[in-house]
Amino acid sequence: MPNFKKYNYNQDAMVVVNFEQQIKPGTFEFTLHKLIDHHIDLSVFYDNYKNDAGGRSAYDPAILLKIILFAYSRGITSSREIQWECENNIIFKALTCDAVPHFTGIAHFVSSYPDAIESVFEQVLLVCDQQGLLGNELFAIDGCKMSSNAAKEHSGTLEELSQKRDKIQKRIRTCLKEHKKLDGRRPKERDRKQQLAQASETLQKEFERIDQFLKTATPRMGQGKRPKEVKSNITDNESAKMTTSKGTIQGYNGVATVDKKHQIVVDAQAFGEGQEQHTLKPALDSVQKRYQRAGIHSDILKSGVVVTADTGFSNGSNNVYLKDEGINAFIPDNQFRSRDPKFKDQKAKYGHRHPGKGVDKDVIPSSEFDFDPAKKTCICPQGNPMWLHSERLQNSGNYLISFEGRLTDCRHCPNKTDCMKNPESANTRKGHGRQVSFTVKAKRKPNATDWMKKRVDSIEGKRIYGHRMSVVEPVFGNIGTNKGLNRFSLRGKRKVQGQWQLYCLVHNIEKLTNYGAVA
Repeated sequence: MPNFKKYNYNQDAMVVVNFEQQIKPGTFEFTLHKLIDHHIDLSVFYDNYKNDAGGRSAYDPAILLKIILFAYSRGITSSREIQWECENNIIFKALTCDAVPHFTGIAHFVSSYPDAIESVFEQVLLVCDQQGLLGNELFAIDGCKMSSNAAKEHSGTLEELSQKRDKIQKRIRTCLKEHKKLDGRRPKERDRKQQLAQASETLQKEFERIDQFLKTATPRMGQGKRPKEVKSNITDNESAKMTTSKGTIQGYNGVATVDKKHQIVVDAQAFGEGQEQHTLKPALDSVQKRYQRAGIHSDILKSGVVVTADTGFSNGSNNVYLKDEGINAFIPDNQFRSRDPKFKDQKAKYGHRHPGKGVDKDVIPSSEFDFDPAKKTCICPQGNPMWLHSERLQNSGNYLISFEGRLTDCRHCPNKTDCMKNPESANTRKGHGRQVSFTVKAKRKPNATDWMKKRVDSIEGKRIYGHRMSVVEPVFGNIGTNKGLNRFSLRGKRKVQGQWQLYCLVHNIEKLTNYGAVA
């Protein structure tokens, strides 16, 4: 049998280590180390430290910032796990000079300095500009919805939360009533009594939590011309319930503005709302102010830089804003594909995007109905008058006029099987008759929406918009998938925005590692 050297992993060793030599050039940690030590002013963190005249020495913000950003680059967001890495991982030891900050101090640092993190983000952006990584030719804007440290089960309108509180109160009464019935019973009932007591205590805490929130809360209203009440959240009322491709989450929408040349994130903000139309102007205003503060450009939005975003950012007010401000933007509406001849037969060729959805039964078309736009009347193919259901002004400036057949007419109509998608609905008391809509073109002057449609539908517009996905989507893929930074661990918009900027800082520093020369 061969004679091999014996080895044993379960042993300790005294090893002489030079920390500087562990941080190899060309790595993320080397760029991070040099960047923070030689290019970033961290004095913005100092105001919160009051130990200059006495007290225990604090960990330098440079050390904490290095280990947090390095941990994030490895997909580690838990402060306890970061502390463990500082105790056991040689690269963490090298970055901290063998210091081991407690996990509470790490968590406190992440959540307590959102303004200072904003300053660091801006300074790193300036370094990217000095290294020639910013092209300032095209900005792509998009949002990435992530869960936050709040439960969606604790969401609801004030009325819904009030109803939930009342239900909890009834359950408490039921538990107490059953507990009282068990008094004086045999000893074997003690376990059940203990369960009821614990349930009552838990329900009472939940009741008091909701009740205290309702005493101080005001209805949270959405944005738009006719704002409606949106769901509040007891845990984090600045977060929002959002629908994503993976289901409904309670969290924030991290909006990033990305430069095309090297996919540098030039602005990162978090918004507690699922709709993106209202985030376009704040994002562009933030880019403008950031470039001015950093001295990169005095008026970047008027320099001819192209701004592009997907259809979620398109609405009439945004188009008016972009046109009035003279911003070179290309933001399509959700019908721009249907106007493109290249996509005319897309559904017939490839089928529907979601199989089983959108496949409608063939019914008598609206062209068979006798519609009078002047009188706003409609007669069905059987000669029965229909009632005017609604009249709505669309973003395009045209009017959408909808009619509905009377239940008594549709219920006994011999053609209802061919005319209605769901004929059985006419037989129910709360059902409805055949519904049909017509578009009436209004005589008006071209507006900002027409201006944007013309830009997007042009050959140049299609070419420019084709770059959007390749600019911004890889950023979210790198942050969320490669780095595993796919949820926020904090509560409150300012704190979450600070963490979102830390996530984007990891991406930007990685770009400096690959394309820059930080020393």
